[in-house]
Amino acid sequence: MRRVVSLWLPAWTTDRLRRSGTPLGDVTLDELAAWCLRYAPLTAADPPDGVWIDATGCAHLFGGEAGMLADLTDRLARAGIDARAAVADTPGAAHAMARYGRHGVVPRGATAQALAPLPVAALRLAPETAAALRRLGLERVGALATAPRAPLARRFGPGLLTRLDQALGRAPEPLTPVLPPEIVQHRLGFLEPLLTLDALAAAVSPLAEAVCATLERRGLGARCLELVFERVDARVQVLPAGLARPTRAPRHLTRLLAERLDRVDPGLGVEAMRLVVPHAERLGPVQAEALAESVIVGGGTAGDVNHALKQEFSEPADIAALVDRLGNRFGADRVYRVEPVESDVPERAARRVPALAPPGPVALWPALPRPARLLPYPQPVQALSVLPDHPPAAFVWRRVRHRVRRADGPERVSGEWWKRER
Repeated sequence: MRRVVSLWLPAWTTDRLRRSGTPLGDVTLDELAAWCLRYAPLTAADPPDGVWIDATGCAHLFGGEAGMLADLTDRLARAGIDARAAVADTPGAAHAMARYGRHGVVPRGATAQALAPLPVAALRLAPETAAALRRLGLERVGALATAPRAPLARRFGPGLLTRLDQALGRAPEPLTPVLPPEIVQHRLGFLEPLLTLDALAAAVSPLAEAVCATLERRGLGARCLELVFERVDARVQVLPAGLARPTRAPRHLTRLLAERLDRVDPGLGVEAMRLVVPHAERLGPVQAEALAESVIVGGGTAGDVNHALKQEFSEPADIAALVDRLGNRFGADRVYRVEPVESDVPERAARRVPALAPPGPVALWPALPRPARLLPYPQPVQALSVLPDHPPAAFVWRRVRHRVRRADGPERVSGEWWKRER
């Protein structure tokens, strides 16, 4: 029997800001459906805020249907995406249960019983159709399913009964599957096994050139790489490398991978190498076109333009290249920057974000640094004021008396008003 998972993303269209800087921060709905191919070989987008997964025969790989739903929602939660999921016998029933139901797993053959208490809007009806049904007293799917069909068809047309039959499994509802993304990779075999790191390093450059040429034809840029070494003893070594921004610069990729070759053990020899791009993102030729125009305006020839384009794509922005090299050497989580946050509490006024993450809603730091000095541990200070609730005229810190010439404040630190319980 067919089993379909419906994934509902209630804040998909409005919560992109909170997802920025996360692995799934900038993906489209079709790309998310492609990401869900890890659960089943057939997935489809359910616009504007959902994904279908045909999980027939796949749930046992995750410990059952409940385990599959838990793994799916947990992965998305770690990526900053709120999601609800349900599994049922039909796409329509799964869609309704994910948005209106209380239980994520509908038992096989129990579709009608599970849908009966749900509102008629769960059948993906037009708002005016659902409102008209409610005025007629048909507020629940169960009441609609037992009502005479001929009067409903005459008044509302065939669309109403089609949605009802699709949800109950009486009418087919095929899904339009997303195609799995074709992974960009290139393999280089050797006549004789390579035994030295210098020989392996020399093979990295042609691999990077070939992969970048494919990426350019597809308008993509690599976000992570895997350099695979196939040894003569049938063992395989994988050398991963991450990228802070999409790029298809051959020299940058070559340099990035060559710096990590000391971790490779060639053993009895490496007979082939593969450079794989597991994850790529869109990367348009905007910079190249702008550079070409500048060369032409300056009186350059066609050869100058081609040379300039190659130079532009051969070296990414310095900061991105630096972040890539530091991240692959020390760990991506150790390369970050600090950005301001809207908070009156000093310890919550800043946060760590990825080094190349887009600016947050608070782009500028306060004009005056505060606090002027933050100690690792609290220390007692005795303040002396002329009048109550006035700035101190002097204070004693570490047994030393200090005179205050100018003072401003006090600054009341009471937390964010929008987070207080009412």
